[in-house]
Amino acid sequence: MECTVRAVTRGPKHHFFGYYDKTPWDISGRYLLAGQVDFMDRSPAGGEPLTIGLVDLQDDCRFSPIARTTAWHWQVGCHVQWLGSDPGRRIIYNDQRAGRLVSVVRDVFDGSERVLPMPIMAVNRQGTMAITVDMHRLHACRPGYGMPGGGDYALDQLAPADQGIYTIDLASGECKRIINLAQLAAWQPVEDMEGARHWCNHLVFNPSGTRFSFLHRYKGPRTGNWVTRFFTANVNGSDLFLLNPEKMTSHYDWRNDGEILAWARHDGVDAYWLFTDKNREVRRIGETCFREDGHCNFSPDGRWMLTDTYPDRNDQKRTLILYRWSDGPRIDIGRFYSPNPADIERRCDLHPRWSRDGRQVCIDSVHEGSRQMYVIDVSGIVNS
Repeated sequence: MECTVRAVTRGPKHHFFGYYDKTPWDISGRYLLAGQVDFMDRSPAGGEPLTIGLVDLQDDCRFSPIARTTAWHWQVGCHVQWLGSDPGRRIIYNDQRAGRLVSVVRDVFDGSERVLPMPIMAVNRQGTMAITVDMHRLHACRPGYGMPGGGDYALDQLAPADQGIYTIDLASGECKRIINLAQLAAWQPVEDMEGARHWCNHLVFNPSGTRFSFLHRYKGPRTGNWVTRFFTANVNGSDLFLLNPEKMTSHYDWRNDGEILAWARHDGVDAYWLFTDKNREVRRIGETCFREDGHCNFSPDGRWMLTDTYPDRNDQKRTLILYRWSDGPRIDIGRFYSPNPADIERRCDLHPRWSRDGRQVCIDSVHEGSRQMYVIDVSGIVNS
């Protein structure tokens, strides 16, 4: 079932939002956050700016610039998002100021701002706390997801105790290291960790903001490509739990405070698995529906899962998918051409995200020849 696809940005400039784990819509549903840039065929060079703006869905999708940043990449953008404590007025995003990576809380209407001493990766729904990693280390280990600059890469140190995961109090700006890489490397270690370099990626809060999840990755002479372990922890770093030790976890989303859906390996099978936090209960989801990884996330009411695919080998099209959680039908709502570039840092994934009312979906796509944002009305499906 294909749905009406509406382009909400237009050329000649290129537009995108970034990762799939947050919504670009403000609380009113009128404005979409978007990034604007002059090119799409290469990775950004150091210091090249991204313009952050608002797309007015009630005024011919007019783009109004509100800020600029030089701390961005194609996959995650600059982690721009509406602040949960004031989602109709304030945003938070990453930037570089005086040669340092920082995050900025900005009022989109009067332009006032506060600069915080570290960049963010995720913010709790309440808008009070962020979590982050050493972005320079992440950039060196997984280009396209971190950011260069802002510190010593320390790559000669395989698992340094002075790098890891941090919380940022968004009111006071206080930053605390709550988990370090030496601690993770020593947590239930296995033989292929010998000589491996460690880092963390993709941090996400649970809905209530009491715990968070993250990917612990390492790569060394015994691993080939990197290996991933999947952890959860309290927001102060305590009660650390190795949710999936089987060396492959990819995209994921919290279904509620106790359950996480992830494309992962369990019992040697790569599939969508529903993990239960702090115990070993695991259940396969959509066994007859899904055969590959995608950017999975749940509708606001939890009744639907949204995900996508990578390009089909035959026609280079990505499929956008809805999956009804209660009884499992898969509904393909669109297919979009997107070549895989040689430089995977500038790949354009659909990265689908829900509107706040669960009636629309927003994607980034290049199927019309430029990188733009599209909104798809799925109300006829989810309300049926």
